[in-house]
Amino acid sequence: MRIRVVTIGLAAAASLLSLTACGSSAPASPQAAPTQAGSTPTAGATGATGAAKPTASGAVVVPSPNAAQQAGLLAGLKAVNPELAADPAKAVGSAQYVCAQIHTGKDDAAVAKEAAARFSGGSVTLTDQQGKLVIAAVRTSFCTMP
Repeated sequence: MRIRVVTIGLAAAASLLSLTACGSSAPASPQAAPTQAGSTPTAGATGATGAAKPTASGAVVVPSPNAAQQAGLLAGLKAVNPELAADPAKAVGSAQYVCAQIHTGKDDAAVAKEAAARFSGGSVTLTDQQGKLVIAAVRTSFCTMP
């Protein structure tokens, strides 16, 4: 009887873990990074290089970083402020937003201001100069130009 309870418990835990692995790596909250046209990024629309690609409607599809790119992104963000990488899902979502802003053709000063605002919150307040460092971390990790 005891073995049956343990087996059922392990099966339930394995099922729960497998369901969480099926989710998207991008957050499903309003923090998710919009593309230029306001839609959310799609995983299959990016190239092997990680460059953002325009869709038929002209919208820019923002790449999702792979595991190595995400590690590089988080390391770059930690160099700016360690608290920026405390929540990896939020950091990736904000980085995707910054990547979309880069691909709209805005100048670096405007994108730096938006990056500083996007990554500020809680006990973190970034300057525009730190926003430029965030842009550098995003660009070097996964947001390449075509």
